[in-house]
Amino acid sequence: MTIEDVISAVDQQKIQFVRFLYCDNGGIIRGKSAYYPTLPARLASGIGLTVAMQAMNSLDQLQDVPEMGPVGEIRLVPDLQTFRVLPYAPATAAAFTTMVDLDGNPWPGCPRDFLNRMLRQAESRGLTIQASIENEFSLIDNEEKPWDNTLCFASLGMLTSQDFVADVAQALQSQGILLEQYYPELGAGQHEISVRHAPAMEAATQQLYIRETIRALAQKHGVRASFAPKPFLDQAGNGGHIHFSASDEFGQNLFYSDSDRYHLSSLGYQFMAGILHHLPALLGLTTPTANSYQRLTPNTWSSSYACWGPDNREAPLRVASPMRTHVSQSINVEFKPADLAANPYLALGGLIAAGLDGIDRQLDPGDPMLINPGQLTEAERLMKNIVRLPTSLDQALEALSKDSLLIDSLGPLLTESYLAVKRSEADFYRGKPEEEIAAYHRFRY
Repeated sequence: MTIEDVISAVDQQKIQFVRFLYCDNGGIIRGKSAYYPTLPARLASGIGLTVAMQAMNSLDQLQDVPEMGPVGEIRLVPDLQTFRVLPYAPATAAAFTTMVDLDGNPWPGCPRDFLNRMLRQAESRGLTIQASIENEFSLIDNEEKPWDNTLCFASLGMLTSQDFVADVAQALQSQGILLEQYYPELGAGQHEISVRHAPAMEAATQQLYIRETIRALAQKHGVRASFAPKPFLDQAGNGGHIHFSASDEFGQNLFYSDSDRYHLSSLGYQFMAGILHHLPALLGLTTPTANSYQRLTPNTWSSSYACWGPDNREAPLRVASPMRTHVSQSINVEFKPADLAANPYLALGGLIAAGLDGIDRQLDPGDPMLINPGQLTEAERLMKNIVRLPTSLDQALEALSKDSLLIDSLGPLLTESYLAVKRSEADFYRGKPEEEIAAYHRFRY
């Protein structure tokens, strides 16, 4: 898509505002809108933004990052391929942006550029990373109670939400996003949709559009959507499981092997081993809130111990059973300790950096875990080198700060600003009652 294509679409559909969106270090979708008469210039050069915004946490508290103070300007330049007319906002369109400096060069504090750099590293090894992010969310009424109390996968839950889900499916399809599955989930008011996999950059942007769409349509149906990891302590948490694989230049799935028991190639095992090696630090990017660790507890199918297993939903890495009629195309790995409070560009970028490290060093993920790791004794887990994952945001950020591969991959400015933002959030929630932490997060994500 070109600037001329965008302007033509704006003219034809009588668009008045185009939102220039980005996802910040706190996982919040932010942006500015360009009014249509100013659009040609904005599409070419971007919209100005103070450098300080990447030091803003999810509580709108500005952190002290030396290069992100009151002096300095960057530009939000739209990726024209992400331009979408928004079906839920009258006369409005949007595009997701990359942060660049005043000379038009990628700004090192930009999360989207981080993912782009990791994708280029993968491509230099002949890999195109494919991904899909599941969306679990809770629908909540005006009294801050779950919208419904139907059972997991129950047809009654489908009946209760059918008008809302039909609107979501249609709205996503109009934005080029194909909804593949929908079902009521385990928690009261909890629902889940899955969408078709895509190249990783597209998958990350797609997830942000899904979040915006579900939020907007929930509001039109008189409820609110929460993507918080644990909006209610007595209900199942909301995950953002990441499915991933790699393909070659011909579109062949490089994670597939016809000789392996689980149909996973040696490259797939190495990629998975890299993630396992860096897993404690990765949680600082994939489960990045205090509320995240209210979800990551043993025996809740959300991952608590570092291991992998075929169709093991207590393992952080699940080798998913392929479709019988499309085995080579559908084999993939699911990363479970992720939620939708994460910035998807950072989460996917981190996974790719770790996976490539596993390939480069030909790491071995060890034996598969064929039972719930929580059923093993501490001694048995120790013997199998199955460690407990971080149990708090503080622990995850400490692991991230000591992981030289991830720190080098993020770069100094993104590392410093991200850790400053997330440590400030950890400080804010530390010592607060559990219910208060959940309530704070309920409508923040």
